[in-house]
Amino acid sequence: MEGIIVPNGAVLKPRLSKVILSLSFFAMSVAKNDTPSLIREAMLNWYDRHARVLPWRARPFEKPDPYHVWLSEVMLQQTTVGAVKSYFEKFVTLWPSVHDLADAAQETVMKEWAGLGYYSRARNLHKCARVVAEKYDGVFPSDIKTLKLLPGIGDYTAAAIASIAFDRPAIVIDGNIERVISRLYIIDTPLPDSKRIIRNYAEHLFVGENQNRPSCFAQSLMDLGATICTPRSPKCMICPINQYCKAYKTADPSIYPFKKPKKKIPEKHAIAIIYIHNDKIGIETRPEKGMLGGMIGFPTTEWVEVDVPLTGEYKESLKIRHVFTHFALTLYPLFLSDETDMMIGKDEMDTAGLPTLFKKLWNMIKSEI
Repeated sequence: MEGIIVPNGAVLKPRLSKVILSLSFFAMSVAKNDTPSLIREAMLNWYDRHARVLPWRARPFEKPDPYHVWLSEVMLQQTTVGAVKSYFEKFVTLWPSVHDLADAAQETVMKEWAGLGYYSRARNLHKCARVVAEKYDGVFPSDIKTLKLLPGIGDYTAAAIASIAFDRPAIVIDGNIERVISRLYIIDTPLPDSKRIIRNYAEHLFVGENQNRPSCFAQSLMDLGATICTPRSPKCMICPINQYCKAYKTADPSIYPFKKPKKKIPEKHAIAIIYIHNDKIGIETRPEKGMLGGMIGFPTTEWVEVDVPLTGEYKESLKIRHVFTHFALTLYPLFLSDETDMMIGKDEMDTAGLPTLFKKLWNMIKSEI
């Protein structure tokens, strides 16, 4: 049986009997009491006093801006709040409305997105803005089914927009809410296998009998996970729903949620060709499909998975390693005194909109040029 890792580093075995019971009887146990309603009431009261102030968020009892909600939710996919804040503020300054964003050139949007990662999001963001501007006259749909037809919007993002922007009852589960629910109900199954169980419990919280203020309730759970029910050292003593939390009563909350051991990621290698001519540097626009699609960067050889580092005429001390979600890439710079189709001034490179991979390499090599 495969082990699971908890935050303190210990490896545990899932307690299958409890997992089976949670799958079979969770609905019965929840339905027999009014705990979901009490949790909602406690969370809304807490949120009214302690809601985080975020640049895209309406204050409690204020009407949210759907454009801001959509933009922030796309940016927050696989990305932290801290990293997103400055990008969100930049985007709404450059493009105050979805019409403005739709009218922008895709190359400009991609350049301003540079550094935020997961660049297919930027392409879909621009496509979605155009659809909303042209098909819906700049008004975002409010129902989940229609939202999911828009470019770049999947199950979670559609639910988040419907709930937060339009106050529709919807099951909204991000990483923070997964952690809160895993602790509330002591879910022993490791992520990602526990997602279905978490969703089953969440359904009673999000779309049960007490459905008042769905927008604030979803955001209250997000804030709880971000500020109190944190991955390590949760502040259980001041948690507004600790009296309903099974992990707090019977276990160490910090060990939840369980996660499977991470597999070792593949190591890929490639040579980055650095063309240099008359104080200009050679770059290219990468193909739309594939990693870093549509972004600019240095021309490279194929990214290949090999067991040993590459050898060749490059400076070993200037190589860089960058970790993507599913693999790591080591780039080895090869300098050529020659021209290529696209050359820009050396003094323009810092503001050219390089994605993180190539910006990291440029910062490593620019003093050598």
